[in-house]
Amino acid sequence: MSFKRGCLSVVAGVVVGAVGIWAVWFASMFYMLGHWSDPPPATPTPRTAFHFSYVRDRYTATLLGDGRVLIAGGYVDPARGPVASAELYDPQSGRFTPTGSMTHGHDLATATLLLDGRVLIVGGVYGSATAELYDPETGTFSPTGSMTTGRDQASATRLTDGRVLIAGGQQGTTQFLASAEIYDPISGTFSPTVSMAVARWPQTATLLADGRVLITGSEVNSTESATAEVYDPATGTFSRTGSTHAHGCDPTATLLPDGRVLMAGGANPGEQGGDRWAIGLNDAIQMYDPVTGTFSLAGSMISTAGCHQSTTLLSNGRLLIVSDKASAELYDVATGRATQTGSMRAARSAATVTLLQDGRVLVTGGGIAQAEVYDPATGTFSTTGSMGSPLDVTP
Repeated sequence: MSFKRGCLSVVAGVVVGAVGIWAVWFASMFYMLGHWSDPPPATPTPRTAFHFSYVRDRYTATLLGDGRVLIAGGYVDPARGPVASAELYDPQSGRFTPTGSMTHGHDLATATLLLDGRVLIVGGVYGSATAELYDPETGTFSPTGSMTTGRDQASATRLTDGRVLIAGGQQGTTQFLASAEIYDPISGTFSPTVSMAVARWPQTATLLADGRVLITGSEVNSTESATAEVYDPATGTFSRTGSTHAHGCDPTATLLPDGRVLMAGGANPGEQGGDRWAIGLNDAIQMYDPVTGTFSLAGSMISTAGCHQSTTLLSNGRLLIVSDKASAELYDVATGRATQTGSMRAARSAATVTLLQDGRVLVTGGGIAQAEVYDPATGTFSTTGSMGSPLDVTP
C-alpha cells in the first residue's frame, strides 16, 4: 500500500508540475499578446492607462472639422465610475489614437461641436453639472462654466447663433427633468431658460431649418411619451406641437433636406423581466412637418425595430438604419420603403454611428472594441481599427 501511495504521489507531482509549466507559459503569452495588441500612448499622461481587456461604453462620438472623430469619456467597468480619457479616429489611416484626457470623467454625457471647432462636453451619470471644452488644435480639454442643474442623458443642440440648448435628462436615478438651460460659448457660462411642458428622458432634439428645436419622446410615463414640443430661441419658450403616432422613448430623429424630420423606432415605457424597454418595440417610421406641426406615418422598418436605433442621412438621400442587431436597412424617402442592406460584422447594443466627411459611416462601441465602416457605394460594412480601452487610474 505504501508503495502504491508513493507511486501515486510521484505521478501526481509530475502532473502538477506539467500543469504549472503550461500555466506559466500561457500566462506569459497572454501578457505579451495584450501588450502587443495595445501599445501605450506615445505621450502617456498620469491619468490614463490603456488595457486590452476592457471596452469603452456610453461615450460620446463627435465629427471634428478636420474629418477625425473624437471619442470621449464613457465607462468601462461598474466599479471604476466614469472615465476621463479620450481618443481620435482617423478615417484616412483607420486607426484610433489617444488624445488628451478630460478634467473629469463623463459617462452618458453630451458632446456638441461648436462653431469655432471646439467640442463642448456636458454632464454625465448621477447628474454631474461639470462641463469642459476640447480644442482639436492642441488636443487638450479645459474646464468651462458648470450647468445650473446637474443632469445625464440630456439633449444638447447647437442653435443657429452658436449657443447650445441643454434640455431634460435625469438627476440621480429617479429624478427626471423638464428644465432647460443655454450655454454661451463666448462667455463660457450656462443660464436657465424656460422649462419644457413635461420631464423628458431619454428624448430627441432636432434643429429645424427655421432655427427652432423639435423635442420628442420620453420614458418618464406612458401618457407623455408620444408628446412633442418645440423650442423657439427667439422667445426662449417651449410650446406643444402635434403628438406622434406611436409611443416613443428613445426614438431617432433626423432632419431631411426638405425640412421635415424623420423619426424611427422607440418603445413604450414599461418593464418586463427586468428590461424596461421590452414592451412595445416600435417599427414605425414617421414624418414631422414643421409647417403644419403634425406627424404622419411614413412606412415601417423591416428588422431593426427597437429603441437603440440610429438613422443616418447619406449623401444619396437615403437613410441608413442600424440597431442592436447585426442587420441594417436603408429607407428611401421618395418611395417610403425600407430595404435590407449589408449586415454589420457583429450585433452591437447602443452603438454610436457617425457620418464621415467622405460619405461613409463609422459604427463603434456596443460592447465591441473593433469598429466598422459602412460604404454606401457597395452597401457593405467592413472592419476598421479598434478603440483603446482606457481606464482612469487615479481615484
